[in-house]
Amino acid sequence: MTKIACPKCNAKKLYKMGDGKRRCSRCHYEFVPHKLPLTFSRNEWKDIIHLFLMEQSSNSIAEQTGFDKQRVLRALTKIRLVMITDVPDIFSGTVEVDETYIGGQWKNKRKTIRNQGTKRGRGTKKQPVFGILCRNGTVWAEVVDDVEAGTLQPLISQKVSTGSTVCSDTWKAYTGIAARGYVHRPVNHGERQYSDGKGNHINGLEGFWGYLKRKLSSKGGIRRSKLPLYLGEYVWRYNHRSDSERIKIRRIIHLLENS
Repeated sequence: MTKIACPKCNAKKLYKMGDGKRRCSRCHYEFVPHKLPLTFSRNEWKDIIHLFLMEQSSNSIAEQTGFDKQRVLRALTKIRLVMITDVPDIFSGTVEVDETYIGGQWKNKRKTIRNQGTKRGRGTKKQPVFGILCRNGTVWAEVVDDVEAGTLQPLISQKVSTGSTVCSDTWKAYTGIAARGYVHRPVNHGERQYSDGKGNHINGLEGFWGYLKRKLSSKGGIRRSKLPLYLGEYVWRYNHRSDSERIKIRRIIHLLENS
């Protein structure tokens, strides 16, 4: 059985209180363990999660479960929020880094932005997103304000252990990664070089971007303010794509209990 952790700081050392609560030894937060949010029972949550994993709409879930649509929407938001927290703290080994743009309308062609290093992102209203993928198939992604070195390189330092091999394209924001303690392996997409034949490429992450954009497109458009929620959802789905539905439901229930 998974040991109970503090939902605030994730510490494992807890004190049992007389009223059944637990108190964290580190941050002193008190909580009731294994209590699910939004007053749904465990079986009700399982039904909602099952339909959510099947990518049913909120209207369809409300109709099939008999719950009010607003309650269903709150439940789906809660699921997505806990999914965001369920990512590795740090990556190591060989990783791929890349950025993409989601939503909005292009004013210039991708070719112009991709091939002219100083103009990436110029003329687009799309939202930039940055991602890191470990060669074991695990991905992390986050909405960012821009794709400049001052934004992307600190994220790499936070999420990738030093000494790792970092594969990227030749976008200027990645210049200087080696000075941060990484082995940098750039691939020049501008010269149609997608792999150097030595395993240095970002094909895995580009595959995830394609998956993400197909899924978001199937939604028929989402508000920009909601993008982090949907990004977190599809990162989680991608990372757990090989798990059975039973394992996925159990994992989400555990996340909800500790939220």
